[in-house]
Amino acid sequence: MARVTTQFTGIIMYRQDYRERDLLIKMLTDKIGTAMFFVKNAKKRGFRMTADILPFTHGTYIGSLDENGLSFINTASDTSQYKNIASDISKNAYVTYILALVDSAFKDGRSIGGWFNQVAAALDLIEKGLDEQIITNIIETQLLVAFGVAPIWDRCVICGRNDLALDFSEQYGGMLCQNHWSLDKHCLHLDRKTVYYLQQFATINLQKLNSIRINPATKRRLQQVLDTLYDNQVGLNLKSKRFIRQMNKWEQNIGKLSMND
Repeated sequence: MARVTTQFTGIIMYRQDYRERDLLIKMLTDKIGTAMFFVKNAKKRGFRMTADILPFTHGTYIGSLDENGLSFINTASDTSQYKNIASDISKNAYVTYILALVDSAFKDGRSIGGWFNQVAAALDLIEKGLDEQIITNIIETQLLVAFGVAPIWDRCVICGRNDLALDFSEQYGGMLCQNHWSLDKHCLHLDRKTVYYLQQFATINLQKLNSIRINPATKRRLQQVLDTLYDNQVGLNLKSKRFIRQMNKWEQNIGKLSMND
């Protein structure tokens, strides 16, 4: 069957060597979600699309898309790299993790609805300087559904009330109001501010977000909640996540040394 050439928008997720001169490029596309592309002679000196296939590059591509095998790129136009992401270790780490989450949540070659635009908006915001942890937390919160975990954030899972203090129960898969906290002695003991942000994260459209500021203590609590859900409910153990945890430990240790000085 002849391959059909089409135009699509893509974000380069990562690439790996394939044979002596070729590359395999993993890309998030607006047409078929994540897909692996074979690029012949990509490592050859003078290759015309060298800049177009660098990690963290986004733009318009023309090629053939295969839902069940390798896809191919013929040419590219209007591409640019997220330079701040590529050059900043923290932004780089969080974006790598976001893309790894998407890669884990969806099968290759399958439409992912509005997720392409949501991920593209996340990268744009991080590139512009918005807090990379918070943008990642929003993606983490919303991707839980794709992983088969669909927490009820906005009301008590028992009675439906949302006018009382709420706390999250892993056992019940959502919030319990204070009248039902006795049902689960292992609720996460969340404060109102953390509950509020989790509720906002679950529905926010990143394409409409202009700014967001959250204090460090609340940021830590939000990350703890999401780490708990991903560790216990999803069961992912991504290398990119381990690196972020290690990076945060380094920063905390450096902070302690500075305070001691």
